[in-house]
Amino acid sequence: MNLPIKNITTTVLALLISYSANPAIALPQSNTHNFTIAQSKHLNDTLIVPGERVGLITRKTTKKDLVKLFGTSRLTDKTIYGPEGIGRFAATQVNLGRERSLLVVWSDNTRTKPLDVRNLGTAWKTREGIGMGTPWRELRQKLGNFKLYGLGWDYSGTILLDSSKLSRYQGKLILRVDSAPNADQKYPQDYQAVLGDSTFSSSNSHWKPLDMRVAEMIVILNPSQY
Repeated sequence: MNLPIKNITTTVLALLISYSANPAIALPQSNTHNFTIAQSKHLNDTLIVPGERVGLITRKTTKKDLVKLFGTSRLTDKTIYGPEGIGRFAATQVNLGRERSLLVVWSDNTRTKPLDVRNLGTAWKTREGIGMGTPWRELRQKLGNFKLYGLGWDYSGTILLDSSKLSRYQGKLILRVDSAPNADQKYPQDYQAVLGDSTFSSSNSHWKPLDMRVAEMIVILNPSQY
């Protein structure tokens, strides 16, 4: 299959990274009160603006900035690998609990410019209310009719945003949907009908019984760095 170059550029990013969490925090005794208030404000900002920011993390945020925002004990540096072990990427896990944790992927090992933010908890939402776990029906209301790749392959369930009402997010946001864990067994005919490396319309009736939901989000902060 010959994929459009712009779709390859964005969708390939969805395959790069997995993360681990290690939530903890140790605060200096002398300024714990003020620091805690500041942290509370940071944690309350869970807005995603594709291409611009995820909460207070922007395209100019550095690792040092993350330390100031969240504290050293909530950060875990790591090196992650691309598909089949190809490519190495510097990343920093921000451990804020299951609903607010996230992973920052950097442009290089200096950790001074973020490429994207991913592995987002359920608290993070776009202005349209799209976040992890957003159900299919709600997603269709927000995106209108759109196209997406079939299930069961590398780009499984990746939405082509340029075919939706949110085409302005193309190249700035990657949304991937997936079916319920047992959908292939409960509805084998519907599942088989939307498998493979082809594009399908969101209006296809076979999607409905599969209990599709947003399973992955990647917010691209510096598209020019890819």
